Formats: sequence, C-alpha cells, structure tokens
Amino acid sequence: MHIESLCLKSGASNAEEIEINKITFSPELRSLCEINSCGRFSRNYTCPPNIGEVEDLIAKVKSFKYAVIWQNIYSLEDSFDFEGMMDSQKKHNAMTLEIANHVYGKLGRENALVLGAGGCTTCPECAMQTAEPCRNSELALSSLEAYGINVSEIGNISNLKYINGQNTVTYFSGIFYN
Repeated sequence: MHIESLCLKSGASNAEEIEINKITFSPELRSLCEINSCGRFSRNYTCPPNIGEVEDLIAKVKSFKYAVIWQNIYSLEDSFDFEGMMDSQKKHNAMTLEIANHVYGKLGRENALVLGAGGCTTCPECAMQTAEPCRNSELALSSLEAYGINVSEIGNISNLKYINGQNTVTYFSGIFYN
C-alpha cells in the first residue's frame, strides 16, 4: 500500500513520507492544551490530559519508523474567518478519518497510528461531558500536537509548508507505521 498516493487520491493538497527520527517533538506544546486555547482540555477523550502523558505519547510515535504527513490548504474570506477555519478543520479531519479507515483496514490498529488536526470533533459533544464511554472510538482522532509533534517544524524536514499565503489555513494529519 502506498500511503502517500492514498492521501493524494483522497484529496490532500500535499503528502510526503518522512522518517520518524527527523520529526521535531516539543513536549511544551502541551502547555497550549493546558491553557485550554481550543476549549477541549479535560473535556474530550482524545485531548490532554485524558490521552496520557506527553512523554508516553511521544514514545508511542517514536516506536514507528515512518510517517506520511499530509496537509490541506483552505482559502478563507480573511484572516479573521474563524468559521471558515473550523469548517476547514472538519473537512480535513473527515478526510483523515477516511484515510484512517483504509489504513487501519490494511495494517491494523496495532501497526499504525493516525493523528489529525485539533481535538476530535466526530461527535457534536464528546461523551465525556455526560460521563459516558466514547460513542465512536473507531472514529476518534487525537491531534499531532497532543502527541508533542511540532507541526510548524514539519516544513524544515519536508516540502510541506506551514504557512501557505494570505487568507489561507493549513491543517496537517499523519499516519505513523513501520
């Protein structure tokens, strides 16, 4: 299975395979979660602190040899188009779920890890809010950043740019495998 091609066929703007040992990890990214900048800290099963210690998550990613990182670049009305950013993130993560289902079907969940952009938005409200188990564990996505991956540094090891022009937003996802 050629994962890079799968991502591009699914509609990704760009995709590139990279070696895990080239990825920059920044455990301090967790502090952005802790200040609850997205509103999901301790309110979503796929977000910190519920997904575990960042050092353990980094070790999990490092247990794989390769990653295919892909991005989608979306146009916005202007740089303050928050609704456009959120809609774009949902589109990006919907694509990520499609790719994840294919990859997990071929490799198995024990042999791959798929991470998306931002906290999981599969359900309108995370079941954590009502003290229920996750309603869609097969569709739940954690983010690259929650695993300590510094997405803004991806461009330093690949051809995937973090900033792609005025009035755009770029989202990244990744598949990690051996």
